Amino acid sequence: MSETTFIYAPPPGAPVILHADETIIVVNKPSGLLSVPGRGEDRSDCLINRLRAEFPDVLLVHRLDLDTSGVIIFARTKAAQGHLGKQFEARIPKKIYAARLWGEMAEKEGRVDLPLIVDWPNRPRQHVNFETGKPAVTDWRALKTGNGETRVRLMPLTGRSHQLRVHMAALGHPILGDPLYAEGEAQAHPRLMLHAESLRLRHPDTGVMQSFSAPAPF
Repeated sequence: MSETTFIYAPPPGAPVILHADETIIVVNKPSGLLSVPGRGEDRSDCLINRLRAEFPDVLLVHRLDLDTSGVIIFARTKAAQGHLGKQFEARIPKKIYAARLWGEMAEKEGRVDLPLIVDWPNRPRQHVNFETGKPAVTDWRALKTGNGETRVRLMPLTGRSHQLRVHMAALGHPILGDPLYAEGEAQAHPRLMLHAESLRLRHPDTGVMQSFSAPAPF
């Protein structure tokens, strides 16, 4: 998928709010919708702009890829944004993703520890690079295997761009429907089969650990 052939056609509809209070908003992002505006007016429609209709004070904390769906959190105050940002920097939040992978995995669980960096000639693709890559670690667990695919639970311990997608492809089991890292039949799916299923972190006001979740739509 190149920038010249890509046509941005986000799904319609108001954001699905999972939780909202005076300092945070938790949303179930649909696949195909940008988290923040892209380059050009044709990519101004995005999750944060749609949220502004109801929450004009919404502030960015982190992102999900265009093709990834699931749980994402926003702040409503500068203090909450800073608090959550420090949590992500310290890797306090626990993120769990659901995914369907190409091929039947032989092992039940494992860890991928491969450094990643942008593949400049082919951006936005990322790639494994042991010389200049930044540390990237993903734990995975197979939940169901059959019909030429594997359903897995993915637990990223770092938050690199496209981390889960590149790590699974590096194992020889790309995520189904991935327009960047899958090929042939593995790519021929209506969407990227990757969903942020749950997010656990400290509430910026109370300091209490809270979990937010949304079941995978596939």
